Amino acid sequence: MKINVTVNGTAHEVEVEARTLLVHMIREILNLTGTHIGCDTSSCGACTILLNGKSVKSCTVLAVQANGKSITTIEGLATAEGLHPLQEGFKENHGLHCGFCTPGMILRASELLANNPNPTEEQIRWGISGNLCRCTGYNNIVKSIQYAAAKMRGDALPSTEPVFV
Repeated sequence: MKINVTVNGTAHEVEVEARTLLVHMIREILNLTGTHIGCDTSSCGACTILLNGKSVKSCTVLAVQANGKSITTIEGLATAEGLHPLQEGFKENHGLHCGFCTPGMILRASELLANNPNPTEEQIRWGISGNLCRCTGYNNIVKSIQYAAAKMRGDALPSTEPVFV
């Protein structure tokens, strides 16, 4: 089947089988490998992307369900001016270790901040609870999201000293 999607601002006409998962279309047909495949069961969130601005686990969405929709992957967040504040936050606050969960975590946080530009720590932890990180212990991920939220609001940036527990 032919479907039309806009990925990271670029229109694509893509030929997919009816059973093709969105994550496979993104990775194998469009060659955008920042979207990771972790569990194929929607448990880990490594495959999280934005579909019309909503975070979804792309391993549970068929590519044909994205027909006519807009997709944002991790590759679509940075601009010519530089990193997205979330990407910068993860870099500055040691919010990643192996980096496997990072793209999905950032895209989930992107929707969270779009809906709540000033979340509490508890709201951040709840907001990312569907995304698993096996390395960091989450403290620096939360700090990274707080940093990005402050930057996006134009507030003073919080300390970037890493939290080790």
